[in-house]
Amino acid sequence: MTRRSNGHSLGCIVSGLNPILRGWFEYFKHGTNPYALLNLDGWVRMRLRSILRKRHKRKGRGRGFDHQRWPNACFADLGLFSLAAARVEACQSARR
Repeated sequence: MTRRSNGHSLGCIVSGLNPILRGWFEYFKHGTNPYALLNLDGWVRMRLRSILRKRHKRKGRGRGFDHQRWPNACFADLGLFSLAAARVEACQSARR
């Protein structure tokens, strides 16, 4: 899904990616490694930052200063499903 943007807007990419991320969360939410979803969440945002870097005619992966240029809140505003936030919410609702 994040391999090439094919000229789609970032909002379109995020809307296509959200059902996949929700499916991954439902499948792996009871896993024993709590950091697996956190790492996957970071990887997805890194790939989205890489797409944005390419659109700005820059090479390489999305890291370093790109975290200030496109913070996680930017992707949350676009509606990107956060695996880490969903895990925290699922753990809190299980304790109630």
